[in-house]
This record gives sequence, C-alpha cells and structure tokens, in this order.
Amino acid sequence: MSLERGMQALNLQMPDVIPHQQYIHHLDYAEMLTGERNLDLIPKKLDYDFLWVTAVPETPKPGRWTDMGQAYWTEDQKEENSRHEAFASIDEAFELDVAETYGVWDLDELTKKYTEDALANTKDHFCVYPGGTYRTQMSFAIAAFGWDMLLMMAGLDVKRFTEILHDWLETLKVHYQALAASPYDCILTHDDIVWTAGAFMHPDWYRKELIPGFKEIWDIVHAAGKKVIFCSDANYQQFVPDIAEAGADGFVFDPMVDMEYMVKEFGKTHVLMGGVDCRIMTFGTEEETRAAVREALDLGRDCPGYFFSVSNQIPENIPIQNVVACMDEYFKLRDR
Repeated sequence: MSLERGMQALNLQMPDVIPHQQYIHHLDYAEMLTGERNLDLIPKKLDYDFLWVTAVPETPKPGRWTDMGQAYWTEDQKEENSRHEAFASIDEAFELDVAETYGVWDLDELTKKYTEDALANTKDHFCVYPGGTYRTQMSFAIAAFGWDMLLMMAGLDVKRFTEILHDWLETLKVHYQALAASPYDCILTHDDIVWTAGAFMHPDWYRKELIPGFKEIWDIVHAAGKKVIFCSDANYQQFVPDIAEAGADGFVFDPMVDMEYMVKEFGKTHVLMGGVDCRIMTFGTEEETRAAVREALDLGRDCPGYFFSVSNQIPENIPIQNVVACMDEYFKLRDR
C-alpha cells in the first residue's frame, strides 16, 4: 500500500519499491490518465506514496500580501493580474507590526482546526498526507513584501528586516504547537530561502538568524514524535548540513541541488525527494526523459528514505508524451 511504503521510507526502513511523490499541474495529462480534467484525481491514480501539501498558513486577520513568487505557464494566467506591492514605501514596510496586522491564533482553536483538517484529509489514508506551513520565514517575507521591497529592506537595514522575520516566527510557533497536537505523522516545512544561484543574503545571516528559527519550530513537533521534511525551491545546497543539524529529517530539493551530493552525504540518514530535472522533460525528448528517470532511480535505489520525484514540478508546458514517458519508466523500474 502507498501509505505503508511512504511511512516506511519516512522512517528509513526501505520499502520493497522506490516510493514517489509528484506535483503535477497538467490538465491534459489528468484528462488522459483519469478521463477528467481534475488534478485531484492524479495522486491516487498514480499511486502516490506522499502528497506534497502544506497550509499557507491562514492568519486570523487578512493581513497585507503581494502575489509575488508565482509561476505562469498557461495562457490564462496573466502577470498583470499580480499584486506586486502591499506597502507604499520602505518606511511603511519597516513599521509593520506583525501580530497586529496578521493576528495570532488561539492555540486551542488552531489545534481543533488542524485536528479536524488532519482527520478529513487522511480519512481514506491512501498515502502520507503531511501537515505543515508554506510561508514559514523567508516565504512570509516574499509574500508580504514582494521581492523588490524585501531586497531593499534587507540591504538597507538587515537588523530591522530580521526583527520582522523573528516577529513572524513568534506568531508561527502556535501553528507548530497545534500541529504537534494534531494526528499528522509528518510536517512539511516549505520556505524559499534562496534563489537559482543560491543565497541572496550573506551565508552567515542564514546560519545566525534564519536557520535557528527552523530549529525552534521543529523542536516543538519533534517532541511530539513527528517527522519533519524541509522544502525550498532553487539552490540551497550550501545550507543542507545546517538545516539537517537544525532538525530536518528529510529534504525536497530542486535540480539546482546536486542529487549525487545529497545521496552521498544524506542518503543513509535522511529522507530525500527529488531526482528528475523538469527542464529535461520540458525541452528534451522522450528518451532523454527516460534516461533522466533511470539516472535518478539508480542514484536513489540504495537510499532507504528516497522518494522518486520530478523537480520542481510537472506543469502544463511539458509535452504530454514526456510526462507519459517519465511515469512509465518509473513504474517499470521502481522495484528494488
């Protein structure tokens, strides 16, 4: 069963087949696979072992947000519809009172909410369904300020910028306390801490100010026996050892992070989710796609916590024949 395989891999118990998790946003493929243009039907049809999903998380008050960080790959998604600024000036942004603007949840109320969500989301329990947060630290800043404002704030007054992130982390802790008390077995912490080329702030800042925040929230859920998976877009390879030391039990990673490195350094001790570069599937042939799948499976085969995955995702602009080739090659070769 998918749930059994997924839990075995999360606990580094090496299931008899290589499990997988995908993020497929391809309506034509959904229709071909299931007969309906419904993305929600894909996970069960493809026998997922882990479902990539997190809470935003919701805030008690509406707050102030941009739409930065979105990808556009279909004609009906328009960049001009995005909201790039939530604050009129950098001075206004620095004056942000996080608790006042976004609110702070009551712990009992939030625990009830996450418990109800967990029971509803796992009622058929066909695979591992994690709880978690998307706007954890840096992704909060991206969503609240947008990239331009964020970079100006961090460049002009990194101390004040850091204080705002710390204030957000304090409001976030109640989410992890509630998740700790919920039935979720696994917590997925997403945070886009870097970009394609790597760190966009000094590495020392990450190690002193950002990554210790992960440890604070992960200690809460670890005390309740939960597993923690960390996910960030782009190239966070230089920080993987630090994030592991902070308590991550596993990593979801993009192709900018070298899989050979991950397998060599963390393949026996941590969960790994990644492998196939979606750019190969976007611009390559069916055979190049199949070769990329074989390479990933060969690298991860001896890792007890490896989940095969296309990194970063499978969007609409990937030729459908390459999506078919990818999944076919995986199912053909996934037995250990």
